[in-house]
Amino acid sequence: MKIKFVEELVGITRKNIRFYEEQGLINPRRAENGYREYEEADVHRLMQVKLLRKLGVPIEEIRRVFDGKTSLCDCLEHHQDELERQKEGLTKMQTVSDQIIASRVSLENLATESYLDQIEQMEKEGMDFMDVGKKDIRKEKRLGAIIAGILMILLMLVPAAAIIWATKVEQVPIFVILVFTVVPIVLAICILVALVGRIKEIEGGEEDEASKY
Repeated sequence: MKIKFVEELVGITRKNIRFYEEQGLINPRRAENGYREYEEADVHRLMQVKLLRKLGVPIEEIRRVFDGKTSLCDCLEHHQDELERQKEGLTKMQTVSDQIIASRVSLENLATESYLDQIEQMEKEGMDFMDVGKKDIRKEKRLGAIIAGILMILLMLVPAAAIIWATKVEQVPIFVILVFTVVPIVLAICILVALVGRIKEIEGGEEDEASKY
């Protein structure tokens, strides 16, 4: 069956399916024409992935289960321990928030250092709070996409610039001018459109982050 049908059966996007294939969670066979042919086993495996991801199980742990390196029960028990730890962290966050609310203080009178010391002590005891030093990878991805897009556009426009310069030096056939000017310019426009779409995807919290699958 084709990927479009698989999308409808499983209820996940084509990007998700491709991502799971890249991660080695499914391995659809290839037809003679090179297209992927999904079978019932692939659909069943994708359903399993969907269930485990709905429960918040990381991709790495799912792969370990599929590879037979750990059992499903052991995987879920380990995941439950992690969820309990996260729940404790959330409870502690709520406790500190409740203390601030109960004090009825304004921002100007907030005992910031005292609360930060309290949170740091909890972190030393193993509690997880928000990592304010966490790096925002969107900025790097956005910069990388822009640089790659600009380089590709420049590569497309170089032949056009060269042929325009050549026409000033000697007579160049019209079809050569069209091929080496119109085509690169059209490709450059396409790259620009793709770049804008890519940036929007990054800014919107793109799907290629494993934690969101």
